[in-house]
Amino acid sequence: MTNPIFPVPAGTETVQVRIIDTSTRMAKLPLAFLMQPPMEGMQYMPEMPAWSFLIEHSSGQKLVFDLGVPKDWRSFSPVILQIIDSINCEITVKDDVIDILKNNDIPAGQISGIIWSHWHFDHIGDPSKFPTSADLIVGPGFKDAFCPGYPSAPDSPVRESDFAGRNLREIDFSDSIEVGQFRAYDFFGDGSFYLVDTPGHAVGHLSALARTTTSPDTFIFMGGDLCHHSGQIRPSKHMPLPFDIQNAIPATVLPCPGAQAYEKLLLRRNGAFFTPATMVGTDSKTTIRTIEKAQDADADSNIWFIFAHDPSLLGIVDLFPLPANDWKKNGWRRKTLWAFLRDFDMAIAAQDKEVGQVSI
Repeated sequence: MTNPIFPVPAGTETVQVRIIDTSTRMAKLPLAFLMQPPMEGMQYMPEMPAWSFLIEHSSGQKLVFDLGVPKDWRSFSPVILQIIDSINCEITVKDDVIDILKNNDIPAGQISGIIWSHWHFDHIGDPSKFPTSADLIVGPGFKDAFCPGYPSAPDSPVRESDFAGRNLREIDFSDSIEVGQFRAYDFFGDGSFYLVDTPGHAVGHLSALARTTTSPDTFIFMGGDLCHHSGQIRPSKHMPLPFDIQNAIPATVLPCPGAQAYEKLLLRRNGAFFTPATMVGTDSKTTIRTIEKAQDADADSNIWFIFAHDPSLLGIVDLFPLPANDWKKNGWRRKTLWAFLRDFDMAIAAQDKEVGQVSI
């Protein structure tokens, strides 16, 4: 086992991980749609990217974890279009993931599997553009909930074309191992890459854990929509706010006041800033429990937790086509961990105005 907080079975094999900017950007998404309580100056979520991950195994197999929003998103099923219209957010997409891969000399025929963290529109892309030789890999309960797809089932949020002619592979965790407190599926059978059962946000929600180096063992935890903002998972009982924030975070990332100013904004002592909002199709209690389990991984200095829409990576880390395996050596976790506190500048300023003093 690697550590007492988030134990992972020992292994000697790794996968190469490359973080793909899907070019998806979502703006003007109301904060209240995704999390609570309200935060001064944060009527909307910060502009949200959507990360995809290219996973490459020594066998030659290549997997893509999530696809972001497709360029032609108006071709989604009517149910999905109604959801998009109801939240009234601004969506821009420059390129489909398949084109990003092709432009970097990875033809779609090399992809053996597409993993959907879950079925929401900002993760599923358009699998129909990939050859049918690529499996579509989904979480528990997906087939019962969503097959057949649209148009055979007019009210289905997924399209039949997403899995037509290809192997729709639903992961079964009934005979699984454990990573931390989660059920996990050893995808390649050698401990290099696990699919992780992280329920709550959506039917069949999956995360992934990739072993990126050995001696020491380091991992990237791909969290999908396990959370939507770093303030939903941090701080935690294992990882309180840094006492001296300016020294804990490079000044170029976060020039900001000290920890006491942020502690006043906390939803609860020793807890995160936000909890998930109640959404249609979301099991809030299970989502919160999943976040609590993930906080174990997030607090481990040998695990880099990346959720699907984390904007802190932009301008800090190497993105596709460059690899991300040396994230620990490059200090990317440290540089991005508390960068989200910058989102609270207006709340801190309003707090200062109330008490009539300047933050330390």
